[in-house]
Amino acid sequence: MSYGQNLRDLLSPLGVYRWEGAYQWAELQCEGMVLDQVAEDLALTCREMNLATAGEEGLGAVRDLLGVDPGSRDREDLRLALAALLRIDGGSFTLAAMNDTLRGCGITARVEETGDPLHLVVSFPGVSGIPDDLGRIQTIIEGILPCHVWVEYTMTSITWASLESRFRDWDSLEETGALWTDLEKEGV
Repeated sequence: MSYGQNLRDLLSPLGVYRWEGAYQWAELQCEGMVLDQVAEDLALTCREMNLATAGEEGLGAVRDLLGVDPGSRDREDLRLALAALLRIDGGSFTLAAMNDTLRGCGITARVEETGDPLHLVVSFPGVSGIPDDLGRIQTIIEGILPCHVWVEYTMTSITWASLESRFRDWDSLEETGALWTDLEKEGV
């Protein structure tokens, strides 16, 4: 039901309006159309303000506000990443909270402490070699971790032992035609 009809229903019991004339009913319909538009705009604003229901406009606004592009590929991943970033506060710098935030941003990385309280090591479990988008990942990680902490990145690389366990000799390695980057991605 429109707001124009709601206004008419509210005013009808007073008995002072003649609804047969077009003027009074037309005025209420015009006022009702404006109220209908206000209700639609308010519903859209409420939907876009809530991270769980936001569309492109709302998610883009939160992303712009945070100044970080988590690089999520679909809308649900972007919601999870932005929610993880919004959870950061003064108590978010425990190892569990930092790892949870990185995981929420879709980054396959693990933060570990060293003996030095101002030194953290970030590794990429399950990723051999250098991750494809390391520059973007570093920007996000260094935006999340405390700025006074030195961050060291460690990468998993191919070892001779892993090559020897997979290939019996150099000829069998050559037969595959694989490049070094291919071997890294396979996690030899």
